[in-house]
This record gives sequence, structure tokens and C-alpha cells, in this order.
Amino acid sequence: MPIELKVPPVGESIAEVRIEKWLKGEGAVVSRDEPICILESDKATIELPSPVAGRILKILKPAGSSAPIEAVLAHLEETPQAAGAGAAKAEAAAQPPPAPATPLVVPPPETPEAGKMPAVPGGTDTNLRSKLAVCPGTSEAGKMPAVPEAEEVRYPCEERQEEKVPMTPIRLRIAERLVQAHQTMALVCTFSEIDMSETLRLREKHQAAFQERYKAKLGLMPFFIKAAIAALKQFPQLNAKIQDNQIVYHKYFDIAVAVSGGKGLVTPVLRNAEKLSFAALELAIRDFGARAQANKLALEELRGGTFTITNGGVFGSLLSTPIINPPQSGILGMHAIQERPVANAGQVVIRPMMYVALTYDHRLVDGREAVLFLKCLKQSIEDPASLLLEI
Repeated sequence: MPIELKVPPVGESIAEVRIEKWLKGEGAVVSRDEPICILESDKATIELPSPVAGRILKILKPAGSSAPIEAVLAHLEETPQAAGAGAAKAEAAAQPPPAPATPLVVPPPETPEAGKMPAVPGGTDTNLRSKLAVCPGTSEAGKMPAVPEAEEVRYPCEERQEEKVPMTPIRLRIAERLVQAHQTMALVCTFSEIDMSETLRLREKHQAAFQERYKAKLGLMPFFIKAAIAALKQFPQLNAKIQDNQIVYHKYFDIAVAVSGGKGLVTPVLRNAEKLSFAALELAIRDFGARAQANKLALEELRGGTFTITNGGVFGSLLSTPIINPPQSGILGMHAIQERPVANAGQVVIRPMMYVALTYDHRLVDGREAVLFLKCLKQSIEDPASLLLEI
């Protein structure tokens, strides 16, 4: 009796998935726990492994279609593992060798005979000469071609194409959450600028030792996570949420960090980030980024979060207004570092400056708290030693 390959439960509140890709086709031999299909929900991408060692008899749901939880995707036939391996080798050996590529022969360009004009499509040399106009003050040898009459002009018209592609579940979810934020929150954005000189100097001073010990380059995100946590401790409204006409203050700091994934921007969460060192933060962020590109993040890693930080500066953004990830009450936007003239002690100096933006839910956070939050953040980044001393 065929074995049914079903859509497994992939997370709370997820009722449907999209079959993104079949890694194996009908008749293919598979090993137990070998990924044979990629499923995509509105939160993550999941590889579906084979429950047995055997062969795929029939695929019931093609790539690009949707299926509810527990729907049957394919029928499998179980075979011994050894037989499966032997069949795989036999199947590979039975494949015909690829046909040799046909060499491309490019004819040499034609060289016009001496004294003759090159032929023009749709006309002869005589026709071309008849359309030559003599420039004033030049000999016949310097004749220039006359502008052809309007009816002789031909404009190539390339075909105008369009393509309709269904939105992926993750992209649909992102769109839904962004619209939800605008419809349910009173979004306000305030800005500040930070002199990055001291943080860059401190990072440069310890970069070589950090890389030697942790085999990774120290980025700027750990500094901003530490600085944001220090500010959140002073202004807990930005680490809270509204729930059933109540304010829920989180006594922990689960910082969501926006990373670019293969299917769009995702925000994996650093649980209890206040307890993590600079190195632990940097290594965790790098791991998130690598697995996001490979669509390997687990659903649990994308849930929750009490505050979000996003860095548009890695793409060159100089200034933007980030959108809150509901039900959080704030999001910090980092931007590109740019050398600018600034006033310092009565003199104009050139400093590496970064604009930062804080979008907050005005139902919960007043402008005073938002501005003072950025002021606290600015002080920490401009004096990074204070982060190490926790003062």
C-alpha cells in the first residue's frame, strides 16, 4: 500500500502552505529523512523529508500550488535502504550521456572592395549615393548622407511583455503586517544623528584580536543592540505592548534584528539579548543572516520580539522611516555612515555621522520618551566605553 506524504503542522495558526519546489521527481529513489520537497508558509520555508527509504510513485500537488495542513502531497513506495541506493546508481547509469555541444561558427565580416561603398539593406550603392548631400566648402569625397524622408524611417518595435507571479506566503504576510501597523497604530517617527567616531575607533582598535579569537569580523549591530537595551531600561514603554486595553511591560529584552532573506526581510529574535556578550551577539546575527539566505530559519526564531532594530545602511540608505512590527511599540532604524561637516567646540570638523530613526506607537509612547530614548542611545554610541561599564 502506498505511503502518504502529508503536509505536517508547521506552526501555530498556520493552516496552509505553498509547495515551492519538488527536489525529487516521480520515480526518483529517496533515502529516509532525505529532503524531497520545500514548503513555504507565511512565516518560514521548510524542507519536507521522506518518512521512508523508497521511491516516489506519484506527486499529487505540483510546485506552485497550495495545500492545507495534513493534505496528501505524494505517494511513496517503501523499499530497503540498500535496494534504494542500488536503484539510484542504476538510474544514474541509465541516463544517456549529454549530447556534445555544436560548435558555433561565426562567418568573417565582409570587406568592401576598394572604392566601393558598403551595401545598405533595402538599397544599392547607387541609391545611397543619390541620397548624399554635399557639405558646403567640401569636395565630393566629403559628402555626408542626407536625412532620409519620414516614410523611409523604420523604428524597431520590441514586444512589450508582462508577467504575473503569485505573491509568496511570506511576502503576503509581510504586506499584511505592514498594513496592520498603519491601520491599528498611531505611528510617529523621530530622528537624531550620531557621531560614530569613538565607536569606529574602538572597533578598529580591537578588530584584529576579535577576528583572531572568534573567526568573525565585529560589526556595528552589537553596539546598537547594547545601546538600545540601555535606553529601553530607562524608557520601558518602548519595550512594551498594548493588549486588551492593558499595557504589558516586558522585563526581558528580546531584540528582533531585521535580516535580508531569500524570500524577503525577516526578523529573527535574539532572546534575552541583555545577557549576551558582544561576541555572542555578533555570532548570532551572522548565523541568522546565513540561514535566512538559505531559508533555514526555524519558526520559533521568528516569533515574539519586544523591540526591533533594522539597518538600511547596509544597502546605502541615508534616511528612512521604518514601520513597527506589531504588537511591538517601537523600531530603531540605522542608516549609512557618511562623513559630514559638523560644529564641534566652535569649529567646523569632518566627522563620520549616522542618522537614526525611531518609529513609535504614539498610543503608548509620548514624544518626550521617544526623543529621550534617542538621546540616551546617542550618548552610548558616542561614548561606547559606557556600554562596557554599564553606566
